[in-house]
Amino acid sequence: MTPQLILVAASGLAREVLAVVRAHTDYEVVGYLDDDVARHGTMLDGAPVLGGLDSVTDHPGPDLLICAGRGRSRELIVERFEALGVFPVRYATVVHPSVDVPAGCDIGTGSIVLAGVALTTAVTVGSHVVVMPNVTLTHDCVVQDFGTLCAGVSLGGAVVVGRGAYVGMNAGVREHVRVGAGATLGMGAALLEDQPDGETWVGVPARPLGEESGRARHRWAVGAASPENEAVTIDEGARA
Repeated sequence: MTPQLILVAASGLAREVLAVVRAHTDYEVVGYLDDDVARHGTMLDGAPVLGGLDSVTDHPGPDLLICAGRGRSRELIVERFEALGVFPVRYATVVHPSVDVPAGCDIGTGSIVLAGVALTTAVTVGSHVVVMPNVTLTHDCVVQDFGTLCAGVSLGGAVVVGRGAYVGMNAGVREHVRVGAGATLGMGAALLEDQPDGETWVGVPARPLGEESGRARHRWAVGAASPENEAVTIDEGARA
């Protein structure tokens, strides 16, 4: 019997997962669940939007994969489903076949690992984590539950990414450094020291949003663009 899968949140991430599932797994994707009423009954990449999240109880058979872009959104969905009687055994895990998972590495339930991700040794990826393409996780890295690593992120050895943290595209984290729980590290940032829980840091080297780095102070000192005129862009990731 062909296993069935429902993607939760009709997002860009869900479309990426759908492509992987169709090309490389035995799953039949029966559709999406999404709370946007305007999308109910519509098709997205050939799969129907079946209804809102609460209608999960109408579909007791298929496995589930939560595809909201932000970790906190995924966590809230898990809590909501738990209240409706959905337990961890129903969550699928999707790892692109290009990804080698060496012995001693672990990827948790409900996580998504897309193409080109490299894991070296003793890497631990928690539950409901999203790892976008071409991320590098070196020895002894830990990505806690509901973390999000965007495309091109590089983690040095023994980095810890806290629960629900979000690391933007092409950011790098120095070895033995921690990204705090619920924190956001902006795209292209270079994190050289521990980032506190819940804070947003940007830049090279990364500093709290709004705080000048040494490099920025030097540029302003020699007549480059003033801080009032410089815009900082934070990667928002896939939306649910």
